[in-house]
Amino acid sequence: MRHLRSVTCVMAAAAVALPLAAASAQADDWSGYHGVEKYTADLAPVTVNNSQASGTAEVWLVDNDARIKIHVDDILADHPHAQHIHIGGRGECPTDYDAGIHNGQRALSTLDGLDAYGGVETSITTEGDTSAASALAIDRFPTAPGGVISYDRTFELSDAAVEAIRSDNAVVVIHGIDYDGSGTYGDVLGPSDLDPELPMEATNPAACGPLR
Repeated sequence: MRHLRSVTCVMAAAAVALPLAAASAQADDWSGYHGVEKYTADLAPVTVNNSQASGTAEVWLVDNDARIKIHVDDILADHPHAQHIHIGGRGECPTDYDAGIHNGQRALSTLDGLDAYGGVETSITTEGDTSAASALAIDRFPTAPGGVISYDRTFELSDAAVEAIRSDNAVVVIHGIDYDGSGTYGDVLGPSDLDPELPMEATNPAACGPLR
């Protein structure tokens, strides 16, 4: 996302354990396998950020292994969008009332929403590391060609992420907005409260949904 400067079933007891790759190939949603846990988030737009992005996130769990599918429409096209599982807050999405004043504009920054959704536990990247350390690894997040994110990846979640998902304390957040309709990440809201080298538009939440 550095180019933005110019503008981010528990199967342990199953009698027969199949490799995850085989499970994905033979049963697209893993639903045919004993003990699979499925969780879904309805991703709603963060309207105070002038976002219309919406969609769904689906998580299938097998012990700590997870298949995550995300589909989002009407998000800023052809720009990287950080996407995370947040934990440790109230397990819900923030409201417009949580927004702050940023560069004279009322908007919801990532930090404004921390009490509601908590901090980043999982970075839902396209490749490589998926820990919180990759929260701003913008070159490894979807870029939404045509304004659509279509994501599908299998990887291992941390114990903390799995526990939060099972206890209704995990929230999926998709970041990156076009607050002023300029068609790019600009400086209308000032610098990001996560990285001052990035514009706030690049890191503000665009869509959000608790996993249930």
